[in-house]
Amino acid sequence: QVQLVESGGGLVQAGGSLRLSCAASGRTSSRYDMGWFRQAPGKEREFVAAMSWSGGNTYYADSVKGRFTISRDNAKNTVALQMNSLKPEDTAVYYCASHNLDGRLLTPKYAYWGQGTQVTVSS
Repeated sequence: QVQLVESGGGLVQAGGSLRLSCAASGRTSSRYDMGWFRQAPGKEREFVAAMSWSGGNTYYADSVKGRFTISRDNAKNTVALQMNSLKPEDTAVYYCASHNLDGRLLTPKYAYWGQGTQVTVSS
């Protein structure tokens, strides 16, 4: 089992920045893909960003490309999401996920999920 705990969410004005962190514990190894997803009220969970286990491949949703940056520290079993130039439409609960199940990091088919952290961007 792997436990994921997100932190760093909060309330920020449009144009501001936040940094989300996700710490993995339990039966972890360095060879697992990680991703960030978000879910706004009344909407389905959507892909935000993902990184392969080696860090060699990163993926972003078009809506966040150029504003968000995913990074990971395998030695510490953490993944971060730096969010800049935030917009009100970025408001959602953000979830980190690990151990992708089907090789398609953009889909929500991950074995483990965190509990989520709220990000609210005011206009």
